[in-house]
Amino acid sequence: MASESSFDVVSKVDRQEVDNALNQAAKEISQRFDFRGTGASIRWLGELAIEMEASAEDRVNAVLDVLKDKLVKRKVSLKALDAGEPRSSGSVYKITATLQDGLDQDQAKKITKAIRDEGPKGVRAQVQGDEVRVSSKKKDDLQAVMAMLREQDFDFALQFVNYR
Repeated sequence: MASESSFDVVSKVDRQEVDNALNQAAKEISQRFDFRGTGASIRWLGELAIEMEASAEDRVNAVLDVLKDKLVKRKVSLKALDAGEPRSSGSVYKITATLQDGLDQDQAKKITKAIRDEGPKGVRAQVQGDEVRVSSKKKDDLQAVMAMLREQDFDFALQFVNYR
């Protein structure tokens, strides 16, 4: 009798990689000539939020671009970063960006629907908290589901963990 194989679909960011990217961005901002005298800064705001500020709207957008560049170099998906619009706060402009950690119910439903509609027969998908468990008797079917999910254009980052 064949045993059941499975993997989990999650949407998590590696906090250490994001922290490294933020530190690299802060260092670059402190050293770049075009940021001198603009009061540009970037810092953590709680556990999953990043705040950027500068004296002008275009400079705070440039800080966001530097952060995005560092995240890409550290292989963190930009889909996990939800940056707001620049807002004026006194004499400075601020952008607050949040990191997505975990799948909400709507996102999990999109994944399970995609697997049901386009995946191979005999593959089951179950929502378990903030992740989706995909299981099948055939490992080839699981590989096909992974490839199919990678091709989908979801508006959130996906990772595959606990493949057994």
